[in-house]
Amino acid sequence: MVDEIFESTELKMIKAIEYCSGELSQIRTGRASTNILDNIKVDYYGSLSPLKNIAHVSTPDAQLILVQPFDPSSLEIIEKAITLSDTGLIPNNDGNVIRINVPALTEERRKELVKSAYKFGEDGKISIRNIRRDANDQLKKQKESGLSEDNFKRALDNTQELTDKYIKKIDGLISAKEVDILN
Repeated sequence: MVDEIFESTELKMIKAIEYCSGELSQIRTGRASTNILDNIKVDYYGSLSPLKNIAHVSTPDAQLILVQPFDPSSLEIIEKAITLSDTGLIPNNDGNVIRINVPALTEERRKELVKSAYKFGEDGKISIRNIRRDANDQLKKQKESGLSEDNFKRALDNTQELTDKYIKKIDGLISAKEVDILN
């Protein structure tokens, strides 16, 4: 049972890391990236659809994102969705495709983005710690059900090692993103 708790805990921590990594990838770095538009939903025929499901998104160069709708009649609603999003990007509709120039980031904006990256990282760490707490609670229940003191202590130590490992991974993700934003 202890092994099952440990495996479940590690899987949850891996998912927390993946989520944190995904959130960090949404942060602009001054270079064009299709990830910037991943969270944009478009009101397409009465339902909210992810932009990538109704248009081809590409980056022909480092400062340009190109959005080419599969259905040309959806050009205006895609443009509106991008404008209303919190990306800070301004789409240019030429009648066939939407071009989004990704401007160079100001120093002030870079600092804001670094703060945002640290916030996502801290949220990830909180998730990891909550997962550890849940695992420790399950281990305490196992101890009450007859788990030996030595096995209980060993399991708690293993859970803490796992927690430390994944928190270090989050720190690494944040550091890499900070370098990416500032350079």
